[in-house]
Amino acid sequence: MTTQPITPRSQRGPDWWLFLTKFFRHGTAIGAVAPSSSWLARKFVQNIDFTRVRCVVELGAGTGPITAELLRQAGQQCRAVIVERDPDFCACLRRRFPAADIAEADACELERILDERKIEAVDHVLCGLALPWFSRDNRHRILDTVSCRLVPEGSFRQLTYMPWLHTREYRRYFEKVGFHFVLRNLPPAGFYVCTGPLSAHSSRSGPPAR
Repeated sequence: MTTQPITPRSQRGPDWWLFLTKFFRHGTAIGAVAPSSSWLARKFVQNIDFTRVRCVVELGAGTGPITAELLRQAGQQCRAVIVERDPDFCACLRRRFPAADIAEADACELERILDERKIEAVDHVLCGLALPWFSRDNRHRILDTVSCRLVPEGSFRQLTYMPWLHTREYRRYFEKVGFHFVLRNLPPAGFYVCTGPLSAHSSRSGPPAR
């Protein structure tokens, strides 16, 4: 298992306060009023066979509750790339996970991030971003890259507080789209698990997710 050092919470400011202030300042760009619970984090990566995984990408790590569970379970053979745009969140992540690969960048630049690291294929993408609130072009740009880089048996997992609302959107990119509720979170949340990535096309048609 990974030996990533994790800084105790007592040595940092409270994650929930940083998250809440960011939410009030940036609203839908943050997408949540508080970090994910440890219960949600465990459920989010459940059923990933980390003994066979070579690369996992997390988009929108925030203060790192999903990151902590990912790094806890990932074996030495698993490469984890953590993408976060907000400088304050990145500083928090680097304090907490000093040995992790933290990319301070926009998720829309995912293709460039992977190319710079010479990563051609990704086993799983864990997304905490509020993708439905992105512009249609930026949302498609991210999902195009994900569907192109995922291995055939891989998955795209999307945290959300709006169950099933965007199923149609994800079915443009994946053969199967499922949803899982997680009540032990504040507020109650859930996540999509999308599998069977389809070939990416820059000209996908249809109305944007609402």
